[in-house]
Amino acid sequence: MAGVRRLLPSLNRVLVEKVVPPTKTNAGILLPEKTTKLNSGKVVAVGPGARDRNGNLIPVPFKEGDHVLLPEYGGTEVKLSDKEFHLYRDDDILGTLHE
Repeated sequence: MAGVRRLLPSLNRVLVEKVVPPTKTNAGILLPEKTTKLNSGKVVAVGPGARDRNGNLIPVPFKEGDHVLLPEYGGTEVKLSDKEFHLYRDDDILGTLHE
């Protein structure tokens, strides 16, 4: 995680680590690729937000540690410390997942 702290997203961007779903069950049954495709991730870092026309700061609605639903395509891939992360604008993220 030390490499992640070096990147602070700018404006309204969010740095997300995608959750890798399991490829087999606890009993050892292999799951089809279609069922293992879940576009979710954990927010690792958040930018300060964007400014509106009047110069007022619009904060990002997500915080570090949130589990979010991601679009199927999009985002910018970033590699830090041999880990893969994705940068999204806050309005590209579909929502927050609650357990």
